[in-house]
Amino acid sequence: MSQFSYVQEGVYKSSISRRHARGTLWMRFYQISFVIAIVALVLLVFTIVNQAFGYVLITYRVEPETISERPLETLSAPELAAILEARVPGQLIPIAAQNLANMDVAAFANAPLGQSLAGRTLPEGVANLTPRDLPAADRPAIMGTILANNLSAEQLVTVIQNIILVPDVQEAWHLFDGLLNREAIQARIIEQYPDPITRPELQFRSWLNLSILTVPGADNPLFAGIRTALLGSIYVLVIVIVVGFPLGIMAAIYLEEYAGKHWINGLIENNIRNLAGVPSIVYGMLGLQLFARALEPFTSGAIFGFTDTSGRTILSAGLTMSLLVLPVVIINAQEAIRAVPYSYREASFGLGATKWQTIWRQVLPAALPGILTGTILSIARAVGETAPLIVVGASTFIVQDPNSLFARFTVLPIQIYNWTIRPQAGFKELAAAAIVVLLVLLIVLNLFAFILRNQARRSLQA
Repeated sequence: MSQFSYVQEGVYKSSISRRHARGTLWMRFYQISFVIAIVALVLLVFTIVNQAFGYVLITYRVEPETISERPLETLSAPELAAILEARVPGQLIPIAAQNLANMDVAAFANAPLGQSLAGRTLPEGVANLTPRDLPAADRPAIMGTILANNLSAEQLVTVIQNIILVPDVQEAWHLFDGLLNREAIQARIIEQYPDPITRPELQFRSWLNLSILTVPGADNPLFAGIRTALLGSIYVLVIVIVVGFPLGIMAAIYLEEYAGKHWINGLIENNIRNLAGVPSIVYGMLGLQLFARALEPFTSGAIFGFTDTSGRTILSAGLTMSLLVLPVVIINAQEAIRAVPYSYREASFGLGATKWQTIWRQVLPAALPGILTGTILSIARAVGETAPLIVVGASTFIVQDPNSLFARFTVLPIQIYNWTIRPQAGFKELAAAAIVVLLVLLIVLNLFAFILRNQARRSLQA
C-alpha cells in the first residue's frame, strides 16, 4: 500500500511539475508578446510624431529683396498694402473676400461693400458700391486702403508671402534627423546656396497645428490642410451612427428574441458571421451598384431638387459604410443580448410585462455595455476604411467643403494616402500630422463610447 502510494505521489508530483513548467512557458510567451506589442506601439507613435515636426528649407519664387529694400516685417500696413496694389492689383478683391468677408469671390464682387464688410472701416462714399462698381482706375487704391485699414501688418505680410513671394519647400527633415545632423544640413545648404544674401534659412516647422484643421487641401504643403477631408469623415460617421447602429441592434434583437430555431434563421446567422470577414472592397462594389447607381435619384438628391445628378455622394458613402459595419454590430449585439441571464426575462414576465417591455426595459439595458463594445470596434473600422469609399466615388483631391449629404467628398484616410504618394517635399510630413488628427479623432470617439459603456454598467450594477 505504501509502495503504491509512493508511486502515485511520484506521478502526481511529476504531473504538477510539468503543468507548472507549461504554465510558466505560456506566461513568458504572453509577457514577451505584450512587450513586443508595446515596443511596436511606441515605435509607431515615435515615427508619426517625428515626421509631424521637423525642419524645412523654404525658398521663394520671388525674392523678398526685389519688392522692398526693407524687411517686410518692418513695414507698416499702408506700405504693405501699397506693395499689393503695385504687384497684384487684380488680386485685391479675392484677398478682401477671403480675409475680410469670408465670402465667395463672385458673391463678394456683386455685394455692396457696406453689407459684405459690415463693421469694417471703409473709405467715404463706397459703402453703397460693389467692388465691380468701383472706378477701374481707382479700384486698386480703394481696395488697398480697405485692406490697410482692416488687416494688421502681420496679416498683410502673410498675404504677400502667399500671393507674391509664393514659398516652396525645397527639402524637409524629420525632427530627430534635423536635430542630430544640423551641422551637416547647414553645410549642405551653404554649399548649395553660396550667396549669403539669397541663401534660404533652415526653419523649424510644426506640421501639426491648428491651421491644418481650418484650411482645405492645396498643391503647396505650406498652405494645405485637412478641413474638407475632416468634414467628409464626420459626415460619413454620422450616417453610420444614425443608420448602421440602429439597424444592427434591431437585427440582433430579432435574431435573439423573436426568430425561432428554424434552419433559415440559422443560415442567416452563419451568413452574417461570414460577412464580417468579407474584404471591404466587396462592400464598395455593392455600394456602387446599389446606392450610387440603382438608387441614384435618391443618393444624388435629384428627387429633392439638387442639380448634381451623380450618385457618388456622402450619402452613398455613409450607407455603404453602414453595410460594412452591420455584421460586426449584429454579432456583438447578439452576444451581448445572449449573455443576459434568462432569469431577467422570467422575472419581467412574472410581473406581467409584455415581451417588448421586457426587451426594452430589462434585456437591452443589461446588454448595453456589450453592445457599445461592438460599436467601438465598428467605429474604428469605419474611420480607417478607404477602399469602399474610393469605389463609391470619394475624391482624391478636393478643396470644396461638403455642404450637404449630396455633395462630393473625401475622407481623412484618402487625403493621407494622397499626400504620402506626392513627390514634393513636405507632403509626407503633412500626412504624418493628419495621421495624428485621425488617431485623436478615433480616440475621442472610442473614449466617448467607453464612458457611455461604463455609465451603463454602473447603472446596471446599481
